[in-house]
Amino acid sequence: MKHLRTGLLAAGLAMSATTMVATTATAKDLVIGMACDRTGPTQTVGVVLCPAYHDYVKLVNSKGGLMGNKVKVVEIDTQYKVPASVEAYQRFKKEGAVVVALWGTPMTQAITPNLNADKIPGTSPGFGTAAAANGVKYPYLFPMAASYWSQAGAAVTFAKAELGGNIKGKKIAYIFYDNPAGREPIPVLEKLAKIEDFELKKFAIPPPGVEMKVQVQDITRRYRADFVLSHLFGKGPAVHIKEFKRMGYPLKKLLSFVWGAGEADINGAGGWAKAQGYNALNFAGVGSNYAVLDEIKALYKKEGKTGPEEMASTVYYNRGILAAAVHLKAMELAVKAKGSGDITGTDVQKGFLAIKDFKLGGILPPLDFTDIDHEGGGWARVFRVEGDNFVPASDWIRGYRDVVIQMLKEDH
Repeated sequence: MKHLRTGLLAAGLAMSATTMVATTATAKDLVIGMACDRTGPTQTVGVVLCPAYHDYVKLVNSKGGLMGNKVKVVEIDTQYKVPASVEAYQRFKKEGAVVVALWGTPMTQAITPNLNADKIPGTSPGFGTAAAANGVKYPYLFPMAASYWSQAGAAVTFAKAELGGNIKGKKIAYIFYDNPAGREPIPVLEKLAKIEDFELKKFAIPPPGVEMKVQVQDITRRYRADFVLSHLFGKGPAVHIKEFKRMGYPLKKLLSFVWGAGEADINGAGGWAKAQGYNALNFAGVGSNYAVLDEIKALYKKEGKTGPEEMASTVYYNRGILAAAVHLKAMELAVKAKGSGDITGTDVQKGFLAIKDFKLGGILPPLDFTDIDHEGGGWARVFRVEGDNFVPASDWIRGYRDVVIQMLKEDH
């Protein structure tokens, strides 16, 4: 099977419809279990994000690993399917994983009880249930990046700034994929509508999420929204860029949540020239001007290779760097605290909570984990299409953090 990075696991470990990737093992290896969809409905993300994850691990291992302990990644392609994901988790557990990279909201929800029972930390950056950021209730689950609640707070903060600092009486539309993930931000948006006294109207897009002409016409012609927040997936973001453009709506007044924020979305909408002004939230830095990316390119060059082609898709590549970097930082702090390579999931869980102000040269926001905040701060940043690139349109935002934290406490 293709997409192998450092070799296959033994054939006896293979599962149906899965691809498995691992680094060479030694007795002192620290194992990470990684679910990653290189096939299936979210493969456009996986084929970029997952290679980035492996590149970062390779970089750390090239420097001697974590205090002499090499990191081994066991990857399984779960194809965005719950049964395959649950089976994969059991394989990760047997392989001795001390942290698991989860993939997709339905799969995360299915596996979360196992994390707590087995005391193995799992991560769900940018997906999953927002309430899972409450580490008191979910001690072994780390969203590790801005949840949909935090994205909603950042989105309203940005809209308010774009509309002159006052959104009282303004009409804000929320267009979303009509599934649990799409509906997740609604409680926060409704709270903020009351706090800021703006008018909120919701426009649901039924699955498969690509037919939205009627809703976009309603938003632009009948509702006449002052600003639009969107939360779509798959091909939906590209479609809605084209639809709002067709209706003559200024894309500077359109802000997407994180899964409509990639270069692939712009290409799907007809290219950069067609998407000028479009805004998108991200929870990792966008672009190539980061020292860690230069180090990875140098590592490839040392091996006589060109830099990874996936790096051209900076949004999802950089998210893969975020996931790997935070995992390895938690593992490093676990090793430092325990003083040996015999590390458990509980040690790594404590390692996550020991992460303070971790930025990795600016490609990450200042991540800081606490018992009540397993997001690391809930930071997001807006990038806007200008020319042939995404350029920063805001600083790192923690919008209405008090509201989000209160909601997390109330969920306890």
